[in-house]
Amino acid sequence: MIKRLLGCVREYKLPSIITLLLMVGEVVIECFIPFITSNLINQMKLGIEMSKLLTIGLSLVLMAVVSLCCGGIAAYTCAKASAGFAKNLRKDIFNKIQEYSFKNIDKFSSSSLVTRLTTDVNNVQMAYMMLIRIAVRSPLMFIFAIIMAYIMGGALATTFVVVIPVMVFGLIIITRKAMPAFHSVFKKYDKLNESVEENVRAMRVVKGFSREEYEKEKFSKAADNICMDFTKAERIVAFNGPLMQICLYFNVLFVLTVGSNLIITNGGTTLGVGQISAMLTYGMQILMSLMTLSMIYVMITISYESMKRVYEVLTEESTIKNPENPVTEVKDGSLDFENVNFKYSENSQKYALSDVNIHIESGMTVGVIGGTGSSKSSLVQLIPRLYDVSEGEVKVGGVNVKDYDLKVLRDNVAMVLQKNLLFSGTIKENLKWGNENATDEEMIEACKLSQADDFVRSFPDGYDTHIEQGGTNVSGGQKQRLCIARALLKKPKILILDDSTSAVDTKTDAMIRAGFKKFIPETTKIIIAQRISSVQDADMIIVMENGAVSAYGNHSELMDKSEIYREIYEQQTSGGDSDE
Repeated sequence: MIKRLLGCVREYKLPSIITLLLMVGEVVIECFIPFITSNLINQMKLGIEMSKLLTIGLSLVLMAVVSLCCGGIAAYTCAKASAGFAKNLRKDIFNKIQEYSFKNIDKFSSSSLVTRLTTDVNNVQMAYMMLIRIAVRSPLMFIFAIIMAYIMGGALATTFVVVIPVMVFGLIIITRKAMPAFHSVFKKYDKLNESVEENVRAMRVVKGFSREEYEKEKFSKAADNICMDFTKAERIVAFNGPLMQICLYFNVLFVLTVGSNLIITNGGTTLGVGQISAMLTYGMQILMSLMTLSMIYVMITISYESMKRVYEVLTEESTIKNPENPVTEVKDGSLDFENVNFKYSENSQKYALSDVNIHIESGMTVGVIGGTGSSKSSLVQLIPRLYDVSEGEVKVGGVNVKDYDLKVLRDNVAMVLQKNLLFSGTIKENLKWGNENATDEEMIEACKLSQADDFVRSFPDGYDTHIEQGGTNVSGGQKQRLCIARALLKKPKILILDDSTSAVDTKTDAMIRAGFKKFIPETTKIIIAQRISSVQDADMIIVMENGAVSAYGNHSELMDKSEIYREIYEQQTSGGDSDE
């Protein structure tokens, strides 16, 4: 896992290495300053020439400046390296998500992926920043300070034999108590993001049902849970301060008491004031290093959970992959479903689609109709390999869809969903999602075919009109027509409309279908609809029930042989049986 994550450092290896070297330099200098200061104090006590005093003083100033420069430059290179690492990590995660199938997305959930791209990456960035700077500085400072303390203080340094174990034992207890609270936070972050995402997406529904207070309460509960966990953890971690103070004051008292006694009894022959001063400084450095290491341990442990979550995304393999030698050309828009069975999860006991066998000629207009939950959308999602069949084969142009290059297949299959999205940008920019090289004439032609040209021209800025995120500044019917135009610009061999004219009136719907028949006769058109009028004139109508094909044929044939189709037709044309 660490190796995979460190692979995201890439071009930021140099500033990372520079940071490590600068940290070593800073620590060495900081440990030598008390040593030189101690000798200076002892020499001043015995008498020292002014020139030598100035020389030593200037050398101390120079060392302090160099140490400051090392720390300052290291802060810059560390920030550059950690921010760059996080940038690469986010880019790699985002690129990986683009390769995911719908099944992979379903596994993680969109709110969890957002948390991993934001909060978790920030935690990993913080951990990396600590590892290349503070996690190098603190252990080195601890080691060098102990060595220098024994060199300067001799037996007096035995104070650390008592202080260090007490400090380490206390920090271990504190961190172990705090960790469970930190661990539980991440799943609650997912819940918090899920609450925000659902609320923003369904804002119209929330306001329509006057559920603002309920949503506020739900969000407040999720936020309070996170706050409680962090408060509990921070309350435990706060004991670091008193523990540090106890060890520090014990060290000061021990050094001053024992050191003063040694100076008095030995007349300063074995220990001087300078050594005591140095011991106090080294004691502070050792204890601060331990304190910092404990905080690093807490942060790294917290970040470890984030690392695992990020690693899961980076190593997740898409359930849909390109074949080794893919077919790179789609001959035509013919479709074959041969003994197709499909379920969304291997653990599912029931198939979403079962025993589907259909042949569709290229250029046909095919209607798909059925009740809610009859798996109409599941059927068409198998064509561009948004999901893969569990059993059987789906063929496009006589070739199994699994044998095609994914990009080639999806470039030849355009799909317009009922809840298709528009992105923030101009209408032109949204249309060019279908074909980035489309000319203005081609965009206008596609919009005329989808009956979108008139309302687009009614806007003051026409095709340069800005669309808000999600297309919130256009109506549902306008959004659907723009999405159809966008799909048409792909010039696909198969066009799938998944209930994508539900928000337009029947007249406009009929005009769109007439335009399809006249201008794209060679394109296979599959229309999922709830209205019989939308599919009545189709060459073939497929009736779905409980994930199976109940019947298929043209309108006249189905009126004779399909009770389901006939019932839907009668309900929509005559209002159904009044007795029911």
